[in-house]
Amino acid sequence: MKTLFISVKIFLVLTILTGIIYPLLITGLAQLIFPHQANGSMVIQNGKVLGSELIGQNFNNRKYFWSRPSAVNYNPLPSGGSNYGPTSKALKQQVIYREKSLQEANSLPQNASIPSEMIFASASGLDPHISPQAALMQVDRISKERNFIPKQKEKLLSLITNLTEKPQFRLFGEERINVFLLNLELDKITR
Repeated sequence: MKTLFISVKIFLVLTILTGIIYPLLITGLAQLIFPHQANGSMVIQNGKVLGSELIGQNFNNRKYFWSRPSAVNYNPLPSGGSNYGPTSKALKQQVIYREKSLQEANSLPQNASIPSEMIFASASGLDPHISPQAALMQVDRISKERNFIPKQKEKLLSLITNLTEKPQFRLFGEERINVFLLNLELDKITR
């Protein structure tokens, strides 16, 4: 009986400590130190939430930069990859289709090198970033669709340069661009 009483006391103390105090403390610190990130890194324009900087979106209009493919159609609830292995016929067919589609849409030659993130879906299906090379590959298509004059195309190229994020701590990862933020800025380019 004594052991049961001690076990219940330890259970209650740990429940209060790890189930109430710790979460409240961490939530409070996050709201105090990193309020934007703690609230989902939401992008708000004119009082309306447009999306999160952390979750990729499906851009398929030819006037916008396209994100990398998503196995879950950018739905954050069942996030995940396709789980196709390197010997999968379905994966091979998807890659060939995506490669040809990108070549046609962007008027690229058959032997053009396409960045891998544009033909392979991410593991989470939600990555909002592409490489600067993937963005540059799409510039001519976007400029043509928007009837950009050379000055606007220069603005677009400088936008890509300015929004390119360096590797974390200049050490981890590679240079990348958030497609969602890039497309928001793209709409601001005027003559």
